[in-house]
Amino acid sequence: MDTIYFDYAATTPADPRVVDAMLPFFTERFGNANSLYALGRDAYRAVEAARESVAAGIGAENPNEVIFTSGGTESDNTALISLLTRIAPEGGAHLIVSSFEHHAILEPAEFLSKNGHELTLLKPRKDGHIHPDDLRAAMQPNTKLVSVMHGNNEIGTINPIAELAAIAHEGGALMHTDAAQTLGKIPFDVTALGVDVASFSSHKIYGPKGFGALYLKKRTPFAPLMRGGGQESKKRSGTQNTPGAVGFARALEIMLAEQDTEIPRLTALRDKVINGVISTLENTQVTAPGDPRLPHIASLLINGVEGEAMLLQLDNKNIAVSTGSACSSGSLEPSHVLLSLGIRPEIAHGSLRISLGRFTKESDIDYFLEVFPPIVERLRSMSPVYERMFGSK
Repeated sequence: MDTIYFDYAATTPADPRVVDAMLPFFTERFGNANSLYALGRDAYRAVEAARESVAAGIGAENPNEVIFTSGGTESDNTALISLLTRIAPEGGAHLIVSSFEHHAILEPAEFLSKNGHELTLLKPRKDGHIHPDDLRAAMQPNTKLVSVMHGNNEIGTINPIAELAAIAHEGGALMHTDAAQTLGKIPFDVTALGVDVASFSSHKIYGPKGFGALYLKKRTPFAPLMRGGGQESKKRSGTQNTPGAVGFARALEIMLAEQDTEIPRLTALRDKVINGVISTLENTQVTAPGDPRLPHIASLLINGVEGEAMLLQLDNKNIAVSTGSACSSGSLEPSHVLLSLGIRPEIAHGSLRISLGRFTKESDIDYFLEVFPPIVERLRSMSPVYERMFGSK
């Protein structure tokens, strides 16, 4: 039996159409985009065409506002460190980030706080969103940068970025958003949202791994992290990854072309998962049930059962799921995202994230709903935690 893949929020398979677009640039069109001869000029044109396509896809006013990177982590690190290095090279700036960001934001934010800047971690409310009033209350006269993710990668809630950006700008701060989990999956437009900087990752949208982009609004202060040959308008040195750029652009084109049909399809499948689990298993709940939320992520709390145990039992049934972010799956600690919502550690340990995608079928959901309840019942029957919390059945 083929694996039923329910972890599209962690990564996606490269779409065959994306692979087809990339293949020539590994072989006969392999030139260095910085070279002046014909092969190099061909690669340069391909990179710039990809940049124009991505810029149009995200609503950027100018293609030069798109900087190609090695992925979402580099884009996030660059967004925080490069901006504050230029804005306040001697330190003293105040940075606000939400406490349920990806570690690619939280760790550089901590780095900056240990190197002369002030950091505020802004907690979401129990509905799983950062509320504008809370950001307004956290702003200080020296606040220079606010970073709040567009859609949360673990619980699937969507933050009101346009409202948050307006508040940041009122206080004289720049606004960054990590859009790795939302690009192509829901409408996203940097101009409409009013952000100054945004991060993207190719492998979340059926493109190649190891590639991403940073949107940097024109005239935004910036000190490059990567220095050397001066590529990417001197903002990110290094020989351009031509196949990666072509693949990312093609992946985004496909996502946008199919968005109107994929959003309702995935929303219906997501709701079928949620309703099927909650109606079958008692003492289960949706994590942070507030709307709006992403169409492809179902986050559940299965009380009295360890998430890792459920994951392994489902793996034995050829179903791949996650207990949270894949980047922290090796940790025995509860998800920082769930803890930031005020969920108790013993409850957070029972989290299950089911994320759906382009190749998910309704029959996959049916099979999951058939095999999952017996797994939970069996694990609960052996769990002293569940007996202590709810009593034996």
